[in-house]
This record gives sequence, C-alpha cells and structure tokens, in this order.
Amino acid sequence: MADNIALVIDFLFEHKLFFTALIIVIISLIKHVIITAIRGDVAFLSDVQRKWMSRTKNGVFVLTILILFLLWQTEVSKFALSVTAIAIALVIASKEIILCFTGSIQRASSRSFVIGDWIEVGNIYGQVIEHNLMATVIQEIDLENGQYHFTGKTATLPNSMFFTYAVKNHNFLKRYVYHHITITVAKFDNLYPLFPALIEQIDHHCEDFIEVAKRYNGVIEKHAGVDLPGSEPHIHVTSGATGEQNVHIMIFCPTERAIELDALIRQDFMQAYHQRFGTKAHA
Repeated sequence: MADNIALVIDFLFEHKLFFTALIIVIISLIKHVIITAIRGDVAFLSDVQRKWMSRTKNGVFVLTILILFLLWQTEVSKFALSVTAIAIALVIASKEIILCFTGSIQRASSRSFVIGDWIEVGNIYGQVIEHNLMATVIQEIDLENGQYHFTGKTATLPNSMFFTYAVKNHNFLKRYVYHHITITVAKFDNLYPLFPALIEQIDHHCEDFIEVAKRYNGVIEKHAGVDLPGSEPHIHVTSGATGEQNVHIMIFCPTERAIELDALIRQDFMQAYHQRFGTKAHA
C-alpha cells in the first residue's frame, strides 16, 4: 500500500502540469461546496453571507497561489534568475496590477468600507457586495438623482481607483438620509410668508418617525464627532442667474420614504404658491 502511494506521489511530481490541473480542480470543487453551503436556498443574500463568501473566495485564491508556488518553486527560481531584466520590464508593464494589489491593502488598512456599506467612488454610487485583491464589486444605487434605489447594474471597480478618487462611505444613508428638494419659481415674489405653514405641513408628514429620526441623528453626530444640521426641516432661498428663485428644502427622513415625502412637499408648496399668487410654480 505504501509503495503504491509512493508511486502515485512520484508520478504526480514528475507530471507537474497534470498535478497542477488536478489541484485546481479539487480546490475549485471544495470552494463550490463551501459557497453553496453558505448561500443555502435563500433568494437574497445577507451582508453576513456576502462577507463569508468573499472571505472564502479570497482564502481559496491565496491558498491556491501558495500551493502552486511551493509546487513550482524550483522552476520559478531558475526562471527568475535567468530573466531579471525581463522581470523588471514586467513590473513596469504591470503597474496597474500592482496598484490594484496595493489599493486592496490601502482599503483594508484604512477600513474605509466593508461588505454591505453604501459607498461613492468618483461619480459611482453603490452597495459593496464583494471585494478581493484586484477589484471591488458594487450594486449601483441612484443616489446622484436622490432616488435611493438599486438600478440593477453591477459595477466592478479596480482597486487602483482608491488612489485616484476619494472613497466616501454613505452607510448611514441606508436607514435615514438628508434629502434635498429644490423648487424653482420663475417670478420674483416674496416667498417667505409661505414657509411657516409649509414647515407645519412638513412636520405633519414626518410626525410618525420624528422621534426615531432625532435619536438616529444623535447617533450619527456622536459617531462622526461633528454637529450635523439636525432632524428638523430647513428652508432657504437662492436667486438664479436670470432672476428666478430656487427654494431649497432639506428634511431628515427614512431613506425608503424620501421620494414619497418629496412629492408631498412639492405638492404642498405648489398649492400654497397658487393660492397666494394665483400662478403655478415650476419645479
């Protein structure tokens, strides 16, 4: 029995290409079994499941590289000694790959985000669903237009982007958000008498969650260590280049209700404006 095992081992080491393919197949099967067990039969993955799936993929990748390096280290050493000049050229040519590796290290050391966080990189917004040594995968969210819903698009960001663009973590927006509403009024009328009643209407729309909003706002302030605007509505007016007035309204509300409240507040303002000035605001 021992002789047969020794013969098999000798055969595998003599035929390293076959042995390498066998190792990759076995490790891939093990990874597939583990990923399937983690996923289960649920329709939607939780953040915990995504984290363990990402850890499994990264761990299997590192383990595969380590095993293959140990298997081929003699050949690699001989090759490296004979092609030093080529290796230097390869390093220069593979600058982007090196930046991706170092970007992954930078992300891990700074702890700028984890799986499940909402982030902004450049002009791309989304929820992190996977990250590895080369890239970060996000599900795109329409934050730029203030919609707060998934677009259905998946973006793969090379980790080298973390050296070019600032990474903004919007994780607290998953629950509550500072939602901004801008309404443009073409005529230059005195709008300030409309605001007290409008604030009362906004308070009425928000009365079912205002206490929770105040507590959550306090938690964010404590975590960030800064004085945030607060949970009460804010209204201010600016003038445009051609004489129009822009009414800016900011509310602190649950993210999933931002669009609904946006529509209600616009409707309240337009009705109040029409009643006072006998015309219609353009938003």
